[in-house]
This record gives sequence, structure tokens and C-alpha cells, in this order.
Amino acid sequence: MLTSLVQAVYLLAAVLFILSLAGLSRPESARRGNVLGMVGMVLALAATVVLSLQNSERSVVVTLLLIALVFAIGAGAGIWRARSVEMTQMPEMIAILHSFVGLAAVLVGFNSYFTEPAEAVHQVEVYLGVLIGAVTFTGSIVAYLKLSAKISSAPLMLPGRNMLNLGALVASAGLMAWFIADNAAAPLIAMTVVALALGWHLVASIGGGDMPVVVSMLNSYSGWAAAAAGFMLSNDLLIITGALVGSSGAILSYIMCKAMNRSFISVILGGFGVDTGTVVAPAADQGEHREVTAAEVAEMLVQARSVVITPGYGMAVAKAQYPVADLTARLRAQGIQVRFGVHPVAGRLPGHMNVLLAEAKVPYDIVLEMDEINDDLAETDVVLVIGANDTVNPAALEDPGSPIAGMPVLEVWKAHQVVVFKRSMATGYAGVQNPLFFRENTAMLFGDAKQRVDDILAALTTQAAEAVHAG
Repeated sequence: MLTSLVQAVYLLAAVLFILSLAGLSRPESARRGNVLGMVGMVLALAATVVLSLQNSERSVVVTLLLIALVFAIGAGAGIWRARSVEMTQMPEMIAILHSFVGLAAVLVGFNSYFTEPAEAVHQVEVYLGVLIGAVTFTGSIVAYLKLSAKISSAPLMLPGRNMLNLGALVASAGLMAWFIADNAAAPLIAMTVVALALGWHLVASIGGGDMPVVVSMLNSYSGWAAAAAGFMLSNDLLIITGALVGSSGAILSYIMCKAMNRSFISVILGGFGVDTGTVVAPAADQGEHREVTAAEVAEMLVQARSVVITPGYGMAVAKAQYPVADLTARLRAQGIQVRFGVHPVAGRLPGHMNVLLAEAKVPYDIVLEMDEINDDLAETDVVLVIGANDTVNPAALEDPGSPIAGMPVLEVWKAHQVVVFKRSMATGYAGVQNPLFFRENTAMLFGDAKQRVDDILAALTTQAAEAVHAG
């Protein structure tokens, strides 16, 4: 009876997880989706604790103490990081969380191998779980190190790197045949070492320009690792949850690749990118860039009828979303149409810009996706490019030799006037020069994005005061 009740709770938790994912698909319902997911997780944990007490060979007190210790460690670390992490650090935090899932799958796999009977199906579950988990573990660590700028964001270009990856897969297949035939620990341990090296090399070989895809790819890997652990533990909920995460991560990876005009295979076989912040000399025929002041930008804005703001990771780094929200409210109060155009891979995490804008209380209905805003840019008076670079690069459409050739971008250069907020003329995360900076209708506003937006707000206040005084 108790086991049946636990399975029923698992089923309810699985339904809540599905509803959670559905809620997270839209900003308006994201909060509800998060709540549903948390309720589902609480139910799942409670049911698992009950099941553990029933199946444990130890006393109830000892089992409860062990569970409480694990909960205290996990909850303590999780609450500390959740409270201390900056929004700009979310990509690397998610990457390191993926590594924990991978490591858990490896540990569960070895535990299951040593404690469960040797059956062919179970051996396959153990082997694949450890393989996926090990790749996810080290791959996620490399992603964390790259995203947090602890190692170079440039791709690792080892000679014959694709053959190295292929060789690792072939070796893993051979070791799997040995493992199933003899049920020996040696091939499982050898495969684990190979998989750890493969995960490290796989992500190290991917450049900074492809990091949004890497994050979603590792999300998918962690899901399949969790599903494999579910098979090993005979836990239906873990199988369902892992499959949900794995499949949603795979779909997201596909969407990211489509947004960058790259295939998933091309990302895996060789990403592009150099160290972020590299200054590339402009071609001789591009001319010189034009600089503008905050007061001049304020004058452009008050004379405009429509304004589009395209945010990028630079806005997140500068924490400029709050003054940008204030600027938006100020302009809308004056009857100026203000909208946001968000590229699918803006920043280093899918949906990162949307979260930042929502956090700053920017209305959901004026935050549009690239496909929704692109057709209107030619009729837009002023576009403010705040911290974006690669996602507004015209070379993607005009230069077949560019590393980002064919990538759909926000066609901001079609607007009457473009103002680019940047700290310097350095390249973006993909390390590709942007001809937009040298267009006749583009002006550069250098400096910290938050400070420059504050300066624009101050200039608008001064202009309003002068207008009242003159009247």
C-alpha cells in the first residue's frame, strides 16, 4: 500500500513538472511555472524519503539522520549560492549545477554496479549512465570555467581533435562490449577515464561564440544522465524528469543552433571564437566610427516617435537594466513608442535578457523576439544597442566569409539612427569585427552602460526643466 501511494505521488509530481515547463514557456506564466515545479519537487523528495525509510536496512533514526545531513548540506549550499549569485553569473552557475548531475550519475552507476545483480540490461544501463554522466561532469566544469572567464573562451585547437573525439567513442564502444561480456570493473573504470577526458575536450574545443548552445546542450546531457540514474535506481519519477530535461534541452539546443545558422554537429566539431575583448583593426574601406554624447542621444530620443532597444550581455554586466527600465518609462510617458528586440542567443544563456528585463519591471508586452521586431526596424527612428555586438552584426548577412555568415541577426542598421553603447571598440564574445560601428547612421556612446543611461536620464531632466523655464 505504501509503495503504491509513493508511486501515485511520483505521478502527481511528474504532472506538476510538465505543467511547470509549460508555464516557463511564457513570461506571464513563468512565476506560476516555478511554483508548480517547487511543489512537485517537495512532493518528490517527501515520497523518496518515505520510500527510503521503508527500504532501509538501518534503523529509522539513523536513516532520518543521514537524510537530514544530506538535506542540510544541499539546502545550505543551494540557498547560499542562490542568494549570493549575480544575474550575470547565472550561466556559469547553471553550468556547474549540470556538473553535479553528471557526477551523481557516475556515482550512482558505480554503486549500482557493485550492489546489483549482473544482468545484460542492467549492465547497459550502468555503462551508459556512467558514460553520459562523466561527459556531462567534465564538460560542465569547462563550460563554467569559460563562462566565468577563469580560462580562455577561445576554442582549444588540438591537431586532429575530431579524430580524438571519434577515437574516444570507438574506445568506449569496445570497452562496453568487454564490460557486458565479463562484467569486470576494469572496462567500466577505463571508460570513465575516457569519458571524463572526452567531456573536457569536447567543450574546450567549442569557442565562445557557441556558448549559448553549449549551455543548452549540457542541460540536455544532464537530463539523460538523470534518466539513466533513474533506470539504475528503478525510480520512475527520475526517469520521467530526466527525459523531460533531456528532451527540452535538446529542443532548446536545436532552437539555438537555428538562431545562429549552425548545425549541432558543426558546434560539436568546431566552435568559433577568440578571447573576448579582442580589438580587431577595421578594414581600410570601413572608415572611422563616430562618437556621440549622452546629451545628444537624449535629444535624439525626445525627437523620436519610435525607439527600439536591443540588449546584450554588456547590459547585464553593467547592471544597466534598471536605468534602462526608467528610461523606457520616461519615454513612454512622453508618448514615444518604446520596444525591446531580444535575439534568441543574446547574452550567454537562453532567455537571460528576458529575465533581466522582467527583474527591472519592464512590461512583458513590449519585449519582442527578433522575428517580431525585425520587420519594424526600417520604420524605427532610433535604435539603442546596449551591450550587444554579434547579434546586430550586418556581416552575418553581407559577408559570406564571416565566421557568423548566415546567422539571423537584428537588422538594426535599417533604422534611421543607431546608437551603440560600448566600453571600447573591442569585439564581442565571438571575436568578430562589427561593420555596424562604421555605418553613417551609427554613433558610438562609449563608457559604462549604466552610467551612460543615467547620463541620458539626467540630460532628459535638464531638457525638460529648460523647456518649462523657457515656456
